[in-house]
Amino acid sequence: MSDLHAINEAINKRAGRKLIPSIFVGLSLLAIVFLTIAFAPPLFALFVATAVTLALKELSAAFQVRGITHSFPILAIATLSLLASAWFAGLTGLAIATVIAGIILLLAQLLKGIEGFVARATGTLFALFYPGFVAGFIFVLARAEDGFAYIATLVIIVGVNDTFAYLSGLLLGKHPLASKISPKKTWEGFFGGLVFTSIASAFAFFYLLEHHYLLGALAGALGVLAATIGDLIESAIKRDLSLKDMGTLLPGHGGMLDRLDSALITAPVIWCVIELLKRFG
Repeated sequence: MSDLHAINEAINKRAGRKLIPSIFVGLSLLAIVFLTIAFAPPLFALFVATAVTLALKELSAAFQVRGITHSFPILAIATLSLLASAWFAGLTGLAIATVIAGIILLLAQLLKGIEGFVARATGTLFALFYPGFVAGFIFVLARAEDGFAYIATLVIIVGVNDTFAYLSGLLLGKHPLASKISPKKTWEGFFGGLVFTSIASAFAFFYLLEHHYLLGALAGALGVLAATIGDLIESAIKRDLSLKDMGTLLPGHGGMLDRLDSALITAPVIWCVIELLKRFG
């Protein structure tokens, strides 16, 4: 038993997270996503909106470390307005809601005075864009006629990349991808995720979206780049604010934003790919 404990601790240390809780939480979230989008899309929207709000709360709390203050309730209402607009009115609704919300939030910061306005306004708009605006693309994908296929493809791309980048990095990782931003990420992990995600995406695009395997593989590669950028953005935020995790809500993962970071940046990329295929495919 002690040997198994030692092996588990060694794996956890190398991976940078607790393996068993991480797997359990990841599978639970996947089950909720697939069941709700398949059988109760409004519950899917509610689940994602709740997750985004929790991620926003974590980001707002992290900003307090650097004295970047804003009203979380107002920002949360603005973010939920963006998501609701995306759900009921698609991309047009998301765009219009973002402009209106941005103006209102800037006005609210202006009313607080000139001192520190630039820092407050920049932090507020950043929080509105990330996670709010980019999360809106998850709703745009979900509300489409083929919403289940789109969300399933997104989840496959993000999930396979996260799993195989993690395993490849754990087993083979030697060369840091971006050591100053995320020391645990390696080039071996990146290419492991790239290969397996491209394969999985090829099948997803062929069987779910009825597009050629090669187009699916290309979309998967773009998804890996987007997911990696999403991971690095969130890691950069934590590094700048001297945080290990954005929160402790999800055992083995950290906070909600730690779990959503890849999907937030991948969703608009997959939306762009799908729209291009609709017009030129």
